Amino acid sequence: MRTGRVTVLAGGVGAARFLRGLLRVHRPADVTAIVNVSDDFTLHGLHISPDLDTVTYTLAEQINTETGWGRADETWRVLTELGRLGGQDWFQLGDLDLALHLFRTQRRSEGATLSEVTSEIAASFGLELRLLPVSDDPIQTRITPAEPADASEIDFQDYFVAQRHGIAVRSVRFAGIDAAQPAPGVLDALSTADVIVAPSNPFVSIGPVVGVPTIRDTLARRRDSVAAVSPIVGGASIKGPAGAMMRDLGHEPSVVGIARLYVEFAGTLVIDNADRDLADAVADAGMTPVVTDSIMSSPERAAALARTTLEAVSGQ
Repeated sequence: MRTGRVTVLAGGVGAARFLRGLLRVHRPADVTAIVNVSDDFTLHGLHISPDLDTVTYTLAEQINTETGWGRADETWRVLTELGRLGGQDWFQLGDLDLALHLFRTQRRSEGATLSEVTSEIAASFGLELRLLPVSDDPIQTRITPAEPADASEIDFQDYFVAQRHGIAVRSVRFAGIDAAQPAPGVLDALSTADVIVAPSNPFVSIGPVVGVPTIRDTLARRRDSVAAVSPIVGGASIKGPAGAMMRDLGHEPSVVGIARLYVEFAGTLVIDNADRDLADAVADAGMTPVVTDSIMSSPERAAALARTTLEAVSGQ
């Protein structure tokens, strides 16, 4: 079991699976996960934090493994009755999930920050790592569809859930990010540890993390201690819209495209064996390529990927 401080920049499902593998090979108390909050939103009057919850459920072994989100052994009585009444039931919230959102909303109404509530929730699930929202301030991902030409911005959850990320994207904007501040502990975690960028969507998961003021600059000053795991394998994303979004926004949907996006703040890029032939192009883009099996098809493979990434970033 490895020791020493490690900080992971995280989005949702892919990051959660990587973190689960990491905690198999690295002492959990030495790990900090800094998680995207730009897809947080309010529904039924409740504060919902999808990425924080996916990481929490996954690491607590309570994730629904079939969907990659939500709780295992969930029940749906509230949602079913809500639909019968004609309420909004487009976002699938099970009964156990709703309890967590009720608790988060209650604590926020009592004056607790998102960081404080996140710590309380993590402790209640028995998690030993430090789980931090990137900011306690509100940040909202806004998507502009490519069609029609005069399309208005829509909320991220409208794009991702209601429309099943099946539409082309013209632009992505993070409302509120310029005024946001890193949550307590975030800059320290980035300044005093090896940093790993988990395999997450570079635009809507990692983008709003490094876009919070001072975070990108903090990483750039020590980019040789930052390694990223590519979310693109063989020209496509393993899960979610990352590949299509790269193409829509004018970027090459490949490990080379990822390198060009991350080169300012990360020195190493971990790529899959399927992209071995692009290793030299990754190097030409300014990042040191590390080639390995990056498909996290099991917890054991996720652990092996985490071990390789730790060796790359620590030089051991």
